Amino acid sequence: MTTANITLVTTDELTQLHDISVETFAATFGAMNTPENLAAYLEHDLSPEQLRQELATPTDSFYFIKVNDQLAGYGKLRRHADNLEIQRVYVRKAFQHHGLGRQFLEFAEQTATTEGFTKLTLGVWEHNTNALAFYKVMGYQRYGAHTFDLGSDHQTDFLMEKSL
Repeated sequence: MTTANITLVTTDELTQLHDISVETFAATFGAMNTPENLAAYLEHDLSPEQLRQELATPTDSFYFIKVNDQLAGYGKLRRHADNLEIQRVYVRKAFQHHGLGRQFLEFAEQTATTEGFTKLTLGVWEHNTNALAFYKVMGYQRYGAHTFDLGSDHQTDFLMEKSL
């Protein structure tokens, strides 16, 4: 397993955050969605303006996942009243299958415990079978679903949780 260094993203790193957000989302979901819906999502939900707003939100934190000072991926955590939500975990293709996603989930668990949360939650697209299997192995269980809009496509995300 490759050892990751997980660091808090600052507003000075907005360009890097935007670039890796667009790159990893397009690489992960581009082939499974129309170019129009993908472009709409990238231009709105992952725009520099949107990411800047999220970086400024006190309950939200972005983290870079680095390997030997190379930006390998990123994650986002959001604090709610009763749980810590893992909103994003993306790893660049060249760094996948090296345990980086697992390390970010373990980092999220440690963060949740340190901050007094007893539950982690996340949402995952119903057709993302690899991620669903991974989260199940990591101890997450499905408890519901909600709609995720990707452009004009209304998709279903399964909601999963893990008690700590």
